[in-house]
Amino acid sequence: MTTIKDVAKEAGLAVGTVSRVLNNRGYISDQTREKVYKAMEKLNYQPNEVARALSRQKSTLIGVIVPLVNHPYFSNSIDNIERTAIEYGYNIILLNSDGLAEKEYDYLEFCRRNHVAGIIIYYGSLDGSKFSDIGIPIISIERHMQECTANIECDNIGGGRLGAQHLIDQGCSHLLFINGFVDQDDTSGHRRQGFEEACQAAGVSYDIVELVQSDYRVPENLSEIEKIIDSEDIDGVFSSSDMIAARVYRLLKEKGYRVPEEVKLVGFDDSNVAEFMVPGLTSVHQPVDKMAQLAVNYIIDIQNDRVVPKRSILPVSLTVRESTENY
Repeated sequence: MTTIKDVAKEAGLAVGTVSRVLNNRGYISDQTREKVYKAMEKLNYQPNEVARALSRQKSTLIGVIVPLVNHPYFSNSIDNIERTAIEYGYNIILLNSDGLAEKEYDYLEFCRRNHVAGIIIYYGSLDGSKFSDIGIPIISIERHMQECTANIECDNIGGGRLGAQHLIDQGCSHLLFINGFVDQDDTSGHRRQGFEEACQAAGVSYDIVELVQSDYRVPENLSEIEKIIDSEDIDGVFSSSDMIAARVYRLLKEKGYRVPEEVKLVGFDDSNVAEFMVPGLTSVHQPVDKMAQLAVNYIIDIQNDRVVPKRSILPVSLTVRESTENY
């Protein structure tokens, strides 16, 4: 097995110098770093991250728990977390829970045993009491839990208002809100709240459909939505995610409705799904990159004994595309 001594010998450097490069401590010239990296690559040397963390009592590993990897929102979030972590000399451990509470708990225990610097968890269904005695900073994104060290959310209520108001401003008089409901997830509930507030303030009629789901996959059975569209004079639809909006668009097209001429459509997240749809999907933009960066920064701050806010709510905006614009 290749050791740090082998790397030092190959690079023609002292073991202590190689150690400083691996641990990012003290001044190291670019030339010296390059020698170490080339020696590591030649010898296929993989440093033991856990051992390095224990030796200096500070980990550079961050656990990231998501309910679904192959979802545009989560894949974008993971990408931004990893980019930010690498920028600060950290690495991530990606853990896919499938939205199952038992898997989330197992992953929390895994992260605890491996002495990670902190855990970033998205949504989730695990009872908050399980987080209270884990002994590791836990940053929750888009699910507010008192037991977590810090909670990061976007302004979901404001986003609900924004999407509904845009449809109203575009002349829609009977709106439909499709709520992608997931057990113990209050995010969609906040979006619904903002939607209802905007509709009530404007005096427009509206309907709401709750899609009861156990995970974040796009539902195939939209019979309840189809029933309302057939029986009501719906001219504006607001979905609580872009993925659901894309599925609804397909349903509208199958039933012969023209978007945006007859029905205008708004999503939430402003993911690449919204950008690549034809027509392009108007969507409430969630600052996924800033939320991910903030989560990593909070873990680093906590490691360095700096205080972080218990709850951070980031503003949203509206990206207008062809699904609500008549040309």
